[in-house]
Amino acid sequence: MALVVTPTHWTSVSMESVKHVGCDNILSSDAKEDRCRVCGGDGSTSLKSEGDDYYINGAWTIDWPRKFDIAGTAFYYKRPSDDPESLEALGPTTDNLFVMVLLQEQNLGIHYKFNVPIQRTGSGDNDVGFSWHHLPWSECSATCAGGSQKQEVVCKRLDDNSVVQNSYCDSDGRPPENQQPCNTEPCPPEWFIGDWSDCAKTCDGGFRTRTVVCIRKMGPAEEETLADIHCLTHRPIERETCNNQSCPPKWVTLDWSECTPKCGPGYKHRIVLCKSSDLTKTFPPGLCPSHNKPPVRIRCSLGRCPPPRWIPGEWGQCSAHCGLGQQMRTVQCLSYTGQPSSDCLESHRPAIMQQCESKCDATPISNGDECKDVNKVAYCPLVLKFKFCSRAYFRQMCCKTCQGH
Repeated sequence: MALVVTPTHWTSVSMESVKHVGCDNILSSDAKEDRCRVCGGDGSTSLKSEGDDYYINGAWTIDWPRKFDIAGTAFYYKRPSDDPESLEALGPTTDNLFVMVLLQEQNLGIHYKFNVPIQRTGSGDNDVGFSWHHLPWSECSATCAGGSQKQEVVCKRLDDNSVVQNSYCDSDGRPPENQQPCNTEPCPPEWFIGDWSDCAKTCDGGFRTRTVVCIRKMGPAEEETLADIHCLTHRPIERETCNNQSCPPKWVTLDWSECTPKCGPGYKHRIVLCKSSDLTKTFPPGLCPSHNKPPVRIRCSLGRCPPPRWIPGEWGQCSAHCGLGQQMRTVQCLSYTGQPSSDCLESHRPAIMQQCESKCDATPISNGDECKDVNKVAYCPLVLKFKFCSRAYFRQMCCKTCQGH
């Protein structure tokens, strides 16, 4: 299959979309090329030449995609991996050119576009008239609820009705663009769907919601809310689960213990566990982040401790079996924890001995051949300690203890 391009023609084997830029390379410019590729021309200029050589992929070789300077213009050869090959040139050309296709698979055909030379009589622009014309109505800007369409105004040659640059027509006589409303009937009811809210939880499954309302658009800026039954399609969901992935293990703390000791500076303790996010499983501490582990011990105080004090013991037996005697007891200085202390005031020390009296039920044994301690063993050591053996009565009561003293 071959495409013959005659002189003064240009060819493009593929079509590419471009933004609206005038041929003078100015964005939104009205400058247009005429059919002979002259920017701002009126379509009266023509060029021609001739030639017939291989330029691209000739002699059974395949060229790299690139720019080729051929027949007086630049050709751009493209060979993308996932689209058809293309050959494009702005022209005009100075030679006859042939496009030949070597098929290696299914023939998908050739898409092409080119301009043809203009044939006219006359001596130039002075013999040609120009006038303003309205183009056909554009498509409506909306399918319902009120859109608009317009008729643009262009400058045309009178001899062939071709569009030229606006400067060829009288600017003072340019008519305004026509505009009219279209598709003014209300739109069919439809669901308005709002954006999803943020998920209530970051893990372990939360919920998110959105607004779903049946509406009908009445105009460009007017809507009315309808009952759900008026929207014929299935109602979109308003609530769904989100972030269903499991949360990582976390630290869980139990209650603090009481402050120990009961007074003065001390500590409170508690147990800290590494648990699953639903608290059903306990993991080794290494699975929870160490940088934010809660403390397991804190300082505390329940107030100042009471000072040490004298703690007296029970009174011993009276030293006399009959009449007046004495009885003794132990007195210790102890802290509030029960430990011996030396910080008690001696002036506050309770008495360790007091007078006592026993009823005289019998006469003490006076047999000199029998020497023994009459009273309990706990009594006689005190008699010896406080040096009462020199007294006849105590010596008699604690004969055995006082021997040799």
